[in-house]
Amino acid sequence: MDTGDRLLTPGEVAALFRVDPKTVTRWAAAGRIGSIRTPGGHRRFRESEVRALLEGEGLAEPEDNAQQPQQYPNGNRAAY
Repeated sequence: MDTGDRLLTPGEVAALFRVDPKTVTRWAAAGRIGSIRTPGGHRRFRESEVRALLEGEGLAEPEDNAQQPQQYPNGNRAAY
């Protein structure tokens, strides 16, 4: 069943989150972000899921309407 969702490499996901690709791999191993394994054993990430995480879906919501730092799947917050 093909949903047409683009698959991203750990490097592409890392660039979006501004982290090292190994961090993305650790998030996947810990179950914080879903991944698919290629026949060769490499991880790939659904673009829709990555975009949802970037937009804050599934992560803790800010308590007020003030601008809050982005929260990564590992719980760390980005500085602006």
